[in-house]
Amino acid sequence: MMDSVILEKIAALGAWGWWIFGVALLGLEILAPGTLFLWFGVAAILVGVVDLVVDLSWQSALLLYAVLSLASFFLGRMLLRRGAKAEGGDPNLNRRGSRYVGREFVLAQPILQGVGRLSIDDTVWQITGPDLPSGAMVRVERLEGARLVVAAV
Repeated sequence: MMDSVILEKIAALGAWGWWIFGVALLGLEILAPGTLFLWFGVAAILVGVVDLVVDLSWQSALLLYAVLSLASFFLGRMLLRRGAKAEGGDPNLNRRGSRYVGREFVLAQPILQGVGRLSIDDTVWQITGPDLPSGAMVRVERLEGARLVVAAV
């Protein structure tokens, strides 16, 4: 009995019910990671618009919601994936030392017994390579852990 009263009140809302449902789903999007609820909320709002223009039965509105939910979900995933590919990004973002491979620098301190330090931008790196005096040009050959391996230029 209580269920039928609730369903009757929701059905009496018509398009407003779908809009309220859509806005509630968009509100859930703020709390949940990802973009899952966004697409279902958009679908509910679209059903509300269609229900305003065409008087839909609850069965046809529910079917339309299911179709629009799936369509908006897959379309949204496709758009987000395409946008992520277009942005590209830096593949060495979390491997700063990899950015220096192939670049040349001047030693401020000598390399003694195969070990030294090289100041690049705001970071002092541990380096390994042949013994060289300060002022020598070196090229970063590779990254081994947190050390840069250098060679004389």
